[in-house]
Amino acid sequence: MNLGCFSISLAVKDLAISKAFYEKIGFEVFAGDESHGFLIMKNGETNIGLFQGMFDKNILTFNPGWNQNAEDVEPFDDVRQLQKHFESQGIDIVVNSIAGDEGPSSFSVIDPDGNPILIDQHV
Repeated sequence: MNLGCFSISLAVKDLAISKAFYEKIGFEVFAGDESHGFLIMKNGETNIGLFQGMFDKNILTFNPGWNQNAEDVEPFDDVRQLQKHFESQGIDIVVNSIAGDEGPSSFSVIDPDGNPILIDQHV
């Protein structure tokens, strides 16, 4: 089972201040839009999402079908397969945004320590 691209999505108080901080330690803007309240920062193979006003907690994020550069990969484990696997392991799905039989969709779970995990497929 391959969960795809990994990043941590940080709930930040001030996007500009957070951007400046992460740039000081070697990250560069990779994607996103400050006017929409989010940036994806990259340092080598490490991705950090900065999100202002979108959620309350930091989130572990996996993107099936993408590598660490947000490039499509084939083959990949579709989000629908992953959801079925999680459920078969007794993991509760806390948010289910699965739509259709293919393409972009997502679902979320919570780990035993209360950390949100988002499985968010874009392809």
